[in-house]
Amino acid sequence: MAHTNCSQVTEFSLAGFTEDPVTQVNLFLLFLLTYLVTILGNLGIIILIRASPHLHSPMYYFLGNLAFVDLCSSTIITPKMLVDLMSEKKNIAYAGCVAQVFLFDFFGMTEYFLLASMAYDRYVAICHPLLYPTVMSPKCCFQLVTGSYLVGLTNGVGQTISVSTLSFCSSSTINLFFCDIYLLISLSTSNTTLSHIILTTAASLFGVSSSLVVLLSYVAIITTILSINSAEGKRKAFSTCTSHLTTVSIFYGACFFMYLNPRSDSSRGTDKWAVVLYTVVTPMLNPLIYSLRNKEVKEALRRLMKIK
Repeated sequence: MAHTNCSQVTEFSLAGFTEDPVTQVNLFLLFLLTYLVTILGNLGIIILIRASPHLHSPMYYFLGNLAFVDLCSSTIITPKMLVDLMSEKKNIAYAGCVAQVFLFDFFGMTEYFLLASMAYDRYVAICHPLLYPTVMSPKCCFQLVTGSYLVGLTNGVGQTISVSTLSFCSSSTINLFFCDIYLLISLSTSNTTLSHIILTTAASLFGVSSSLVVLLSYVAIITTILSINSAEGKRKAFSTCTSHLTTVSIFYGACFFMYLNPRSDSSRGTDKWAVVLYTVVTPMLNPLIYSLRNKEVKEALRRLMKIK
């Protein structure tokens, strides 16, 4: 009854990073460069994989989808952030905020499961090489990728339902540069029990399960590599998963620091640079990691350049 006369907010204010004009311009240029590298890098990976027949393998099929997800994830956040850095008012409509929550949680969870699928692919390739062509068949790869998107969609819809049940009658300032589900829940003036249940269930069911797949896959991979007698054999086996391991380490490291840092929901926005690493920098790094550390990708790029 306390909120029967509540006037629901029609837009939110985003706190951004700073009010200093010089710093805003510098951040704008930095993030613009980062976004351009993200776009070019991920599009380049997608085009290279499609144009190079010898990259038509399960690992690169997953990588192409990962590049697409990174492209979308970055586009959900960065363009709006760039506009706000050059604007006096940093507002986002309620509908736009809900849409941002849906898309961010959709592609975010999809990336979790794509990385888990890639870890499973490396596990089969290193631990059961003779079974690899059978286990990682085109049908299996398609099912893993489709399943990743469906889990992401389920998460996005769940978080959207969570937000739609909330009322915002007082403060409408989000202490971040995009609409974060945790901060929205902390701003709500209504009962947030359902929202916390959905959030906890998604994190426990989806986040933990995908993390376990990655962890168990690499435990088995490391055990297998250590059992190889020759140093050269160990080096070759480990080199096939270093790019993915680097990507996983950066993604999960940034994610865990962002979501597991022991702070209250209302003070989450103070860790903005950890959020930048997770939402802006990581999508840029993935294509660079696979381009610089992967011999097959570098060779495919050389061949493509020679043809042209």
